[in-house]
Amino acid sequence: MRDSVRRPWIVGVSGASGTPYAASVLRALLAAGEDVDLVVSRAARLTLLDETGHPFRDAHWRDDLRRWLARGADGTPDAYDVEIPGDDTDDTDGSGGSGTGGTVRYWPAGDLAAGPSSGSYPARGMIVMPASTACVAGIALGLSKDLLQRTAGVTLKERRPLVVAVRETPLNGPTLRHLVALDEAGAVVLPASPAFYAGAAHIQDLVDFVAGRALDAVGVPHRLYRRWEGELGAAQGQS
Repeated sequence: MRDSVRRPWIVGVSGASGTPYAASVLRALLAAGEDVDLVVSRAARLTLLDETGHPFRDAHWRDDLRRWLARGADGTPDAYDVEIPGDDTDDTDGSGGSGTGGTVRYWPAGDLAAGPSSGSYPARGMIVMPASTACVAGIALGLSKDLLQRTAGVTLKERRPLVVAVRETPLNGPTLRHLVALDEAGAVVLPASPAFYAGAAHIQDLVDFVAGRALDAVGVPHRLYRRWEGELGAAQGQS
């Protein structure tokens, strides 16, 4: 039975390259029937435009999100059949209004009075995917310069699951220290490092592996990648 109170997973998208990772996480959360709150940073909008050729706009977020999630990691448009179900609140906060499971609510990154900015907001936890080094620093230092950083800080202080999928490389000393600080604060530091034992044949397989590991970290079931079962060569059909 679902909770009577909507308790979403918050997905934060920062400006690092890697928007297909976020798309994979979002699709999988919705496929699992999970409610989602989405925060897209200003820098992430530029990355989305660069990597997909399409904008992400507050006033048209639902259409823009649908087009983004339908796109494959290799750039194929309409690779996925995606619906963006709304929640049961008024559309003034960016919701859609269905009242069923697996809903999406969008919060502008500049709205520091948004629901997720408060610890009393009933969220399950947060995944930052991908996380730029600037985003990592902002969370580690508690800067709260936008809603993404503020929500991540709230997630930590409320002792809720926080996954920070840092994507940039190489990493310098300050960033490594920030990542250690996040680990010590209780976050899961998850580098966007795909593995190859699952038998990846396409770029989407590599993207889905990283997204799947992020969902593993917060306990959301999925079928994004083939799990290791202790059999060498199994991914290639070998015994």
